[in-house]
Amino acid sequence: MFRPIVLLACLAVAATACTAKAPETLKTASDGGLPPKIAESKTLVVGNVPNYPPLEFKDPKTNQLTGFDIDLGDAVGKQLGVTVKWQETSFEQLQSAVTTGRIDMILSGMSDLPERRETLDLVGYMSSGAQFFSTSKIADPKDLCGKTVGASRRTSFPSEIKKWSEQNCSGKPIKIVGTEGSADARTQLTQGRLDAAVQGSETLPYISKQDPGKFNVIGEPFTEVNQAMGFGKQDPRLRDAVIKALGSLQQDGTYARLLDKWGLKGNAIKQVTLNGAAA
Repeated sequence: MFRPIVLLACLAVAATACTAKAPETLKTASDGGLPPKIAESKTLVVGNVPNYPPLEFKDPKTNQLTGFDIDLGDAVGKQLGVTVKWQETSFEQLQSAVTTGRIDMILSGMSDLPERRETLDLVGYMSSGAQFFSTSKIADPKDLCGKTVGASRRTSFPSEIKKWSEQNCSGKPIKIVGTEGSADARTQLTQGRLDAAVQGSETLPYISKQDPGKFNVIGEPFTEVNQAMGFGKQDPRLRDAVIKALGSLQQDGTYARLLDKWGLKGNAIKQVTLNGAAA
C-alpha cells in the first residue's frame, strides 16, 4: 500500500511542477520575447544601404561597414543576446524585404514618414531634418529661389523642397532635380550642375569635415523628422524587444556615447517613438 501512495504523490508533484512552468513560458513569449526564428538562430538580419555617412558607409581604408547605425544596431543585438547580420540591399527593396520576411528589420537612415507607417512600424531613434547646402557662399535659403536644387529621389527631400519653395519663393520657384542618391547630388553639385542640394542635417557636419571648405551649410533645417528602424507589422515581438533595448542603451549611456563618437550629439532624442508617438 505504501508504494502506490508514494507514486501518486510523485505524480501529483510532477503535475504541479508542469503547470507551474506554463505561466512563465507564456509570460516570456508576451513580454519582450523574440520571434522563434530569431530566438532559435540567435541571428538578427538587418537591411542596410551603406551610402549615408556617418550613419552607414564603407570605410575607404578597410571596406568594412561602419557608422552610427551600424554601432547602434550591434549594441541592440547585444542587448537582445543575438548576432546582427547586416544585409546590403537597395533602398527601394528594404520595405518589401522586411514585410516578406527576407530581413527582420531595417536600420538604414530611414525617416519616419506617415505614408511609410501604412505598411511598416517605425521606431524613431534620432532626430533629423532636411537642410540646404552648397559649394558657393549662399547664406540665406531664400537666395535659392529660382535656382536648381538636387536631392535623392529615393527620399522625401524633393517633395519637401517643393513645399518649401511654394511657401518662400513667390514667382521664382526652385527647379528641383531628383538624383540617384545623396552621393550623386554632391557630385552634381561639385560639377556645377546644381546650385545647391539637400540632405539630412545629421550628415552635413560629417561630409564637411571630410572635405574642409568644400561645402557650405545654408540656414537651419527646414523640416523636423525622426530617423527610424522599420519593422513588418506581422509580428510585434521584435519591434517591442528593440524598443526595450533602445531604452536600456539610453539609460546606461551607450546611446549618448555613440552619438558623440559620430558627431551627432545634437540629434539625440529623449524618448524612443513608435509611429510618431512616444513608445
